[in-house]
Amino acid sequence: MSAQVMRRRLEDTAMNQRVLIVEDEFLIALDIAETIEEMGLTVAGFASGRDHALALAPHADIAFVDVNLSDGATGPSIGRELAERFGITVVFMTANPEQLEGQDVRPLGVLTKPVMPHILQDTVAYAIANRVGSIAAMPQQLRTLTAANR
Repeated sequence: MSAQVMRRRLEDTAMNQRVLIVEDEFLIALDIAETIEEMGLTVAGFASGRDHALALAPHADIAFVDVNLSDGATGPSIGRELAERFGITVVFMTANPEQLEGQDVRPLGVLTKPVMPHILQDTVAYAIANRVGSIAAMPQQLRTLTAANR
């Protein structure tokens, strides 16, 4: 198989990634969705709490998850379940990264709100590369959980 065909398959796989937005602030969720859609990706849905997030999980590949949601500080447990049960790549987006301290979660990383669109785009590209086995530089603003807890 030629390198060009392999590259096209990788690009097709990358562009087929669906993004779940778990955020209880509607305007923030819409901003995230706009950035995702401008990249040519599909938003799998919006969830403001645990039950809806888990219902949408089978339709997602990547999830941006806030910590504090409409049903409380359920983001860490939702993120863990999305990753473990559904194989979703999870990125936390929160104004309170310290709330993730001591949590048994293994996200791709943590973004501290507010997040500029270009940072979100870089993070999505990194998440896609991570999922499809490609190489991409980790965005400087994306922190691993260990680094986010220092």
